[in-house]
Amino acid sequence: MSNFLAQLIALIEDRKQHPRAGSYTNRLLSDPVHAARKVGEEANEVVVAALAQSDQRLVEEMADLIYHSLVLLAAHGISWSDVLAELQRRHSERTEETR
Repeated sequence: MSNFLAQLIALIEDRKQHPRAGSYTNRLLSDPVHAARKVGEEANEVVVAALAQSDQRLVEEMADLIYHSLVLLAAHGISWSDVLAELQRRHSERTEETR
């Protein structure tokens, strides 16, 4: 995991443990429905960028999607490590299937 990704996850967790007035992250953490809607909105924007916009726009929208996804996971008490473990489990299953 990149150092910055770890820092971002730590920042989100810090906001969860120590809310700050006016924090956008805290607003999302306090309203998981809103956070989920933002993930959906950002996912749509990723698709549009991939199909009809520049690579730079795709990078920007993907960054938004990842940030909002991390906040949504935190709002549900799920860690990025849980997601990575699921990816690893799936990879292991597929690797065993091809043996």
